[in-house]
Amino acid sequence: MLSVNNAMQSKQTVQVALLILIGLGLLAVVFYTPVWWVSLTAPNYPAESFPDGVRIHFHMNGVFNGCEKQEKAEIAEEEALDCVHEMDTINHYVGMYPIAAGGPVERGFSQFLMAFLGVMLIGFIFTSPKPRMVVLGVGFVSIAAWMAMTIYSQNGFELQNKGYVSALVTSLDQEATGESSEPEIVIGGVAGILKESLEESGVEVILPSQVEAAKKAGQRSDGADKAHLIEQLKLTYDIDQVKSDSLQPWDGSAFQVMSWHYAKSLGRYFNNPQEIVPMVENLELAVHLVFYAILGAMALVVFGSRKNSGLLYWLLILVPIALPLFFVIDYSAWLWWYGHTLNDMGAFSVKPFMPTVFGDGKVAQFTTHSYPYIGFGLMVLMSLVLAMAALLRFKQLKE
Repeated sequence: MLSVNNAMQSKQTVQVALLILIGLGLLAVVFYTPVWWVSLTAPNYPAESFPDGVRIHFHMNGVFNGCEKQEKAEIAEEEALDCVHEMDTINHYVGMYPIAAGGPVERGFSQFLMAFLGVMLIGFIFTSPKPRMVVLGVGFVSIAAWMAMTIYSQNGFELQNKGYVSALVTSLDQEATGESSEPEIVIGGVAGILKESLEESGVEVILPSQVEAAKKAGQRSDGADKAHLIEQLKLTYDIDQVKSDSLQPWDGSAFQVMSWHYAKSLGRYFNNPQEIVPMVENLELAVHLVFYAILGAMALVVFGSRKNSGLLYWLLILVPIALPLFFVIDYSAWLWWYGHTLNDMGAFSVKPFMPTVFGDGKVAQFTTHSYPYIGFGLMVLMSLVLAMAALLRFKQLKE
C-alpha cells in the first residue's frame, strides 16, 4: 500500500513539474509579446492611411508602435508612422503627459519582477522544504545582485533588456542607427583651438551640430543594437547636463537614467518645473521603496517555503496565477492617473476623466479602442495551466 502511495505521489510531482515548466515558458513569451493595445480613430485619420487608427502596443517593459507601414499605390511610406509620438501629440493638447510618463517604475523593474515570478514557480515544483528553500535562496540572491547592479552601479543600465532601452529612446522622439561610429566634425581657427583646450582640461564640449545629430540620427531605433541605443541616450543626457546645473555627470546607472528620462518625458510638452520636480522626486523615492520591497518579499517567500502549508507557501503559485489581474489593476490605475493629472498648459481645458480601460469610448472627435492582445491571452493561459498545477499539488498534499 505504501509503495502504491509513493508511486502516486511521484506521478503527481512529475505532473506538477511539467505544468510549471509550461507556465514558465508562457511567462517568458509574455515578456516579449504585446499585452494590450489602444487605438484612436477620427475623421482626420482616414482608414485608407490608418486602417487601425493611431495604435500603440503595451508590453511589460514599455510601450511600442502599433502602426504598420502602408504599401499601397496611393500611399508611399519609407517607414511606418510612429504612432506613439502621434498619440502623445494628440494627448498633449488636452494637457495629458506623454505615454512614457506612465508606469516608469513597473517598466524599469519588469525584468526583475518576471524573474522573481519564475523563481517562485521553480520553487513550487519541490515537495521537500529544504531543497525548495535552497533553490529559492540561490535564485533570489542572484536576482537581488542583478537588480542592485542594474539600478545603482556604474553603467548598470547596460544590464537592462533591449526592449526597455529601445522604448526609452523612441519615447524621446530620438532615432538611432545601427551604425556605431559618429561622423567626424572638424573645427578650425580659434574655435577649434578653444575646443581642443577645453577637452584637454577634461571639459566635454557639445557642439550645436551634435545636438541636431542627436535628434536626426539615422534610422528607427528598432534596428539598432542595445549598446548604440544606450549611446544615444548618453549623448542626449550629456547635452542636457551641459545646460542644467542639477544633473550630475553620466554614471550609467539605471536609477540615474530612469530619473532623468522621467523628468525629460514630463517636460517634453510642459515646461513647468514647479509641478514636474516633485513628481520626479516621488519617482526616485518609489524606485528605492520598490527595490527594498522586492528584497523583503524575497525574504518572506523563503521564510514561508519552510513548510508545505500556509498562505505564504501557496503564494509561490497564487501570485503568478494572479498576473493578469495585477496587470489590469496597474493598467487601469495609470489610465486614471493620465485622465486626472492634466497639466494646465494644455491647449484645451477639459475636466478630469477616466480613459477607456476595455472597449470603445469617445473623447472629443476621437473614438478610443482599448482591448487585450496576444500577450494577455497567453497570460490567461499561463494562469489556467498554473491553476491546474496548484490543484494537483493541493490534492497531493491532502493525500
